[in-house]
Amino acid sequence: MNFLKQSILLFTILLSLAGTVMAQGGSTQGGTSLNSTTAGGSSYADQNNAIMTAVPFLAIVPDARGGAMGDAGVSSTPDANSMHFNAAKLAFIDKDMGLSISYSPWLHKLVQDINLAYLSAYKRIDKYQVVGLSLRYFNLGAITFTDETGYPVGNYNPNEFAVDGAYSRLLSKTVSMSVSARYIHSNLTLGQYVGTSATKPGNSVAADIGIYQQVPVKVGGVESQFSWGASITNLGAKISYSDANLRKDFLPTNLRFGPSLKLNIDDYNSMAISVDVNKLLVPTLPFYQGNSDTIIAGVDPNVSPVVGLIHSFYDAPGGFSEEMKEYSFATGLEYWYDKQFAVRGGFFYEDKHKGNRKFVTLGAGLRYSVFGLDFSYLISLENNNPLANTLRFSLVLNFDNAEK
Repeated sequence: MNFLKQSILLFTILLSLAGTVMAQGGSTQGGTSLNSTTAGGSSYADQNNAIMTAVPFLAIVPDARGGAMGDAGVSSTPDANSMHFNAAKLAFIDKDMGLSISYSPWLHKLVQDINLAYLSAYKRIDKYQVVGLSLRYFNLGAITFTDETGYPVGNYNPNEFAVDGAYSRLLSKTVSMSVSARYIHSNLTLGQYVGTSATKPGNSVAADIGIYQQVPVKVGGVESQFSWGASITNLGAKISYSDANLRKDFLPTNLRFGPSLKLNIDDYNSMAISVDVNKLLVPTLPFYQGNSDTIIAGVDPNVSPVVGLIHSFYDAPGGFSEEMKEYSFATGLEYWYDKQFAVRGGFFYEDKHKGNRKFVTLGAGLRYSVFGLDFSYLISLENNNPLANTLRFSLVLNFDNAEK
C-alpha cells in the first residue's frame, strides 16, 4: 500500500521537480522526445499526450449530485455545490441559505485511506446578491518515506486544501454572473529530498468567473426551463514544490460550458438533461528532438498562465485534430418525483490520447424538509481504471429563512 501511495504522490510532484533534473541534460519543459524516424512515421495527433497540471484535486467533482450526472453541472439547477461548476448559478437559488457536506473515498481500488472532503455554503444578501464559501480537503493517507536504500526516514500524511469565496449577482431577470477567489495549499512531501532538491509545500491563488442564464420556455406544451452556463476556473499563479526548481507548474485552469433543459411534466414529475463541455486552458506539451531542447512539433510551454490560456486553443503538436481531442464531454439526466426523490444518471467521455476517462454514473437523491441526501456511483468503461466503483456522498441543508 505504501508503494502505491508513494507512486501516486511522486507522480503528482514529478512535473514540478522535473525542471531541475532535466536541466542537466535536455529540455527543462518536459514533453515527449521523438527521434526523426518516429516523428516522420507517425501522426502527432495519434500520440498519447495528456495535459498535466499541478494540484489536479481541484478538478475532481466533489459532490454526489454532480458525480451522479456524469460530472455535468455548469448549467444544472442551482444548489449548495454550485461553486465548483459555476458560482453564477447561486444568484438563482430559491433558498435564503444552505450548506452541503460531501465525502468520497478516492482511488479506493488502489489504497484505502485516500479521500476527498468538501464543505460548501451560501447566504443570500438580498434578491439580487448571494455569497458563497467552500473548503476542499484532499487527504492522501499515511505514507512511510524511505531513503534510496529503502530505510524508513519518517511517516507523513500528505494533504492538499483549497479555500474559496464567491460573489454572485443577478444582472437581469434571466442572467447572472459571478467572481470567485481561491487560496490553494499543497503539502505533499514534508521537506523530503528528491535527488538533490529539497521540497516544500506549494501555495498559489486563483480566480473563477462564471455566467448563467435561465429562461422559461414551452416544449410540446410542457412548461419548461432552458438554461446555459459557462465558467473559467482556477486561473491563477503557477505553483512550485522546490525553491531550486527552474520552473513552476500550471494550475488546472478549465473552461466549462453547456446547456440544460428542465421539463416540468406535471405537479409531481420533472426531468432535466444537462451537457457540459470541458477544456483545460493550459499548454499542451510539445514534442522534442531526442533529448534536446529543439521543439519539432508544438509550442514552447514556458509561458505565463494568461499566455498559456491563449496558446491552449492552438498549440497541440497534432494540429486541429488534436485540439478537438482535448475537449471532454459530460451528459447528465435527473428525474424528480414530488421534489422529494431523485434518480440520476450520466456519461463522461475523454479521448484515449488525452486521459482516456470513459465512465457511466448512477445516483439518487432524497429531500425531506430542510435536509437532503445524495449518493453517486461510478462505473468505468475501461478495464483496470482506478476510478472504477468511486462513491460520493453528500448531506445538503437548505433554509428558506435564516431565523427559522
